[in-house]
Parts: sequence; C-alpha cells; structure tokens
Amino acid sequence: MSTTWRHLPAPAQAIANAASDAVAAAQERDRDGLEAAVGPLAAAEGSALVLGAVVRLLLEEAHPDGLGGDEVRRVIEGCARAAAVWEPAVDPHVLLILLAGALGVHDQDEGAPRPAPDSLARHAALLVAHLLTSTSRPFAGYLTAAFTEIERTALQD
Repeated sequence: MSTTWRHLPAPAQAIANAASDAVAAAQERDRDGLEAAVGPLAAAEGSALVLGAVVRLLLEEAHPDGLGGDEVRRVIEGCARAAAVWEPAVDPHVLLILLAGALGVHDQDEGAPRPAPDSLARHAALLVAHLLTSTSRPFAGYLTAAFTEIERTALQD
C-alpha cells in the first residue's frame, strides 16, 4: 500500500513522492530505480531539509540517550557496507556529511567542495533505508513526522 500525499502543498508532494521512490528503491536494492528517483529528489527544493529531519528522527528513536562518535561510526560503516554490495558509488564521507547535517553539527568548510546534489540525494536514500532496518515503522510515518516538525518550526519563527 502506498501513501498518497494529496493533502500536502505541491512542492511538499514532489518531495514526498521523490523521497518515497528513492527510499523504496534503496530498500529493494534496485539500482535502476534508485537512479531514476535520484534526479527528481535532488531537484525537489527542500528535500535535503525533509530528509535531514527524517534521519534525525530515526537517529533519535534508535539512540534516545544521544549519539556518540562510536555510534556515528557504526551507522556510517553499517550503511556503507550494506549499500556497497549493490551500489558501488556509496561514499562514507558523503554519509558523514549527511549525518552531521541532520544532527546540526556540520559546517561546510569554505575550501571543501560540496558533494553534487545527485550524490547527496542518493546517499540520503541509502542512509534512510539503512536506518529503517532498525524499526518496524514505515518510512511514510517518519516522512509525515518530518513535515509536521518542519511546519511547526516555521510557524514558531
């Protein structure tokens, strides 16, 4: 059963649909499906914010007492190893950037090149799919919670 996102504004619908397709492809280890979903996900403005919120929600649920360096390393290593079996383009450094960004601790070095949007989108889908393996809740629930949290934060500002 797939979730419909008709209740969301059009830009949020685009993010929800693209993210759902990308994460589903990553969960199924479908390289062609992931490749097809990465472009729309990377192009959807705000997708990084939404997927970052999903990653943070998943991490907070899995590590309610906080995340230390060892836990971050285990997440990156686990995701990279699981993905490398079928997605040779996986880059642990990009996973680290995504994790640090989701946790609000990453400042982009001025001289360091930023990974391409397609690479960030691909790795975000891989990371979310990996984090979902430790929960029985579906991705749609986390995605809905992320949109709710983002909306609440925007209203408070």
